[in-house]
Parts: sequence; C-alpha cells; structure tokens
Amino acid sequence: MDFGLSEEQILIRDSFIGTLARISELDTVRQTAAAGAALDENIWAELCALGMAGLLIGEDFGGAGLGLLEAAVVAEELGRRVTPVPFTASAVMAPLAISLGGDEDQKRDWLPAMAEGAMRVGVAVSEIAAGAREDAGVTAGNGVLSGRALFVLDGADADGYVVGDSEGDLHLVRAAGGGLEQVGLKTIDRTRSICELRFENTPAEPLRQGKDVLQTIIDAGRVTLAADSLGAGEEMLRQAVAYAADRKQFGRPIASFQAVKHMCAEMAAELQPCRALVWHGAYMLEQDPAALSLAAAFAKSHVDEVGRFVARTATEVHGGMGFTDLMGLHYWFKRLGVNRAYLGSPERVRAEAARLQGFAA
Repeated sequence: MDFGLSEEQILIRDSFIGTLARISELDTVRQTAAAGAALDENIWAELCALGMAGLLIGEDFGGAGLGLLEAAVVAEELGRRVTPVPFTASAVMAPLAISLGGDEDQKRDWLPAMAEGAMRVGVAVSEIAAGAREDAGVTAGNGVLSGRALFVLDGADADGYVVGDSEGDLHLVRAAGGGLEQVGLKTIDRTRSICELRFENTPAEPLRQGKDVLQTIIDAGRVTLAADSLGAGEEMLRQAVAYAADRKQFGRPIASFQAVKHMCAEMAAELQPCRALVWHGAYMLEQDPAALSLAAAFAKSHVDEVGRFVARTATEVHGGMGFTDLMGLHYWFKRLGVNRAYLGSPERVRAEAARLQGFAA
C-alpha cells in the first residue's frame, strides 16, 4: 500500500515551507519571544492569507474544508520553524468543536471570522485531558461558568474560548463578556500563548453533544502537537548534522567521529517511524473516527518520547554551543518540552491507550 500525500497536500506543504522560510526566520522568532508576545502579527496575517486559520472550517463558512491530515502537514512545518503563531487550538481544536458541536447560529457567528483570522479562539480543556491541579476546574449551570481553567492553549489575547467543564461538556465564551479574567502564564516556550482563565458567573453558550466532541478535539489536538514535535525534532537533527560537518576537532570534522555518527544515526532512526504514526492518526478522523483516540494516543505518546531523546542528543552533538542563544536550539528544545506536557503526558496517554484496548480497568 502506498500511503503518502496527494498532489494537493504536497502543494499545501510546499506553500507553507516557502512562506515560513521567508517570514519565520530565527531572528524573528527570537525578537517575538523576547518581546513576550508569543505572536507575530505579520506572520499571522501572511499565514492566514494562505488559509491556515480556515483549514478545517467548511467552505460554507469561508474555510478550506480540508482535513486533519492537511492540518498535521502544516503543524509539522510550524514546528520546524518554531513559528510564534496560534494553531493547535485556534485552527484545529476550536473549529472542530464548533463545526461538530455548534448549532447553525453558533457556526455563523464564530466560524467565518475564525476562517479569515479576524477571531482567535483558545481552548481550555487541560483539566480534562492532562489532569486538574488543586483549585482548578470549571463548573457550569444556568448558562454561566465558574472556576479556573489553567494552561489555556492559544489563550492570551484571544477573542473567545472553547471551555470544557467538569462534566465533560463544552461551552463557547466571548472574551469581551462579563465575569471573565484572563491571566497570562509564562512557560518555558515563549513562542506559544498560554493563559489562565478565571470565571465568575461568566455567560457561556453550551455546545451540543459535548462529551463526544470533547474527546474528538482532544484527539485532534494530540495529533497536531505530535506533528509539531515531529517538525521540531527533524529540525534539531538537521542542525546537529550540519554543525557536526562544520565543527572541527583534532583537525577533522566531528562528523567523522564514530560516536557522533552513531548519535545522529540514532536520532534519524527514532524519528523515521513518527511520521507514519502522525499521518495515521490524522487519517483516522475522517476515515475511522472510532479508532481516532487510540491512534492519537499512539502518535502523541511515541513522538513525545522520541522528541525528548532528539532534543537531548542534538544538544549534546553541539557541545557547549548547544546551550547558547546564538545557536537558538533552546527554542526547539522548549517547544518539544511543552508539547510533551500539553494535552497529556506520554505516561497518561499510554494509560488511556491501555484502557481503550482493554488492558487496564
């Protein structure tokens, strides 16, 4: 069986590769991170012009009407460039939540603006997907929300939110509504906007079929994060190989030393199967939704483990230079670390996979 990208998907990938090479250089990422913005508006505008924000939004609402596999292809290139723009929540999880769980009025009110990039929407489901910290969690009743949601992805300066409550139902909340306080959270990854939301009788619109839609958007988010990690890991490998070929010691490139060859070869061997896992997980959303949760769990847990190994090994290949801001490796290192933790650690996700297969209660 030949499982690869179609001509259209290759065109989408190449379009993003070319654009990101031009607009998301390391110096731009460094400046954005140093400013504490976690979002470059110029990059965001150019990527929205390519259709990034509306990839999963139907054509009736101004989007491209594409699937999760196309989103995974884009996520891989964003991870490769550690691009400081919202994507996993704003362009994947939130559009899916509204498309699958919203009524026609909600779709008309939210999706067209999201598709053109005029509205950015964060997603607050960490307490459900990754476990709740003390005093965290959201309760719903009589059309309002109360409580705290931590680690809201793409949440800082968002125009609205998809919020999961303690019962597993989903709600739409507008940032301009009353009773909502947004508190920015600093994480090691300065290319992502993550915040805390505090609700106090905050008006909210419930989505229908909340629990089924909730699991779907978590699974889609996990696949997207795995794709992002794959791109980041491949870029760290590329930089390690390039540095080893250029760096000389004892009068010869360190790439000629057997130990360094083995380190680079092992990184390449570990990364090679990851793309198949990511593509398979993305493929399941449209082709076999019942198998999506297990495929997403396999993809995220495995790519997270490989990502940590690659991040450590690529830094070791660089020696002391790997820890300097001049090389910039830490941007990819930190991106991989946050991806590993968000929407469930490998240990938690593997436990879910075991339950899905009947290996654990």
